[in-house]
Amino acid sequence: MTRLHADAPRRKVLVFGTFDLLHPGHRFLLTEAAKRGSLTVVVARDRNVQVIKGRFPVHDEDERMSHVRNAVPGAAVVLGSTEDFLSPVRAIDPDLILLGYDQDFPPGVKPDDLQCEVERLPSFHPEKYKTSLIRDGMTGN
Repeated sequence: MTRLHADAPRRKVLVFGTFDLLHPGHRFLLTEAAKRGSLTVVVARDRNVQVIKGRFPVHDEDERMSHVRNAVPGAAVVLGSTEDFLSPVRAIDPDLILLGYDQDFPPGVKPDDLQCEVERLPSFHPEKYKTSLIRDGMTGN
C-alpha cells in the first residue's frame, strides 16, 4: 500500500452553490468534500442567484459566506464571478468538482468545459433538508 507523505500536495476539491439557509444537507456536501482534499467553496453571487433561480436568496452573499466558513473552518470560501461562471474554476484549477445530488451546472457550462473529474454526491434526507422546503416552510407555502 502506498502512503502519502505529510508534505505531499493534497487533492484540490471544489464545490459551488448558493448555500442559502445552510442546513444538514449542505453540511453533508461540505463535510464529504472536505474529506477528499483541500476544499474551496464558491458561493454564488446574489445577482446570479436572482437570474438563475428567479429570486434573491434569504441571506445575502456575505452572510452565506460567513455561514459556510463557520461550517468548514479549514476551507477556502470565495465568491463566484458575476461575469464568468468558469472564472473561479480556472483560478482554482481543481482536481475534483463535487456536485450536490440535485445540482445543475450554471447556465452555459457543460461537463466538457471542465478539465477535472466531476462527481455527484448522493442525497442526504432530501425530504427534510432541501432549501426550497425550508424556505417554503418559512413562508407558509
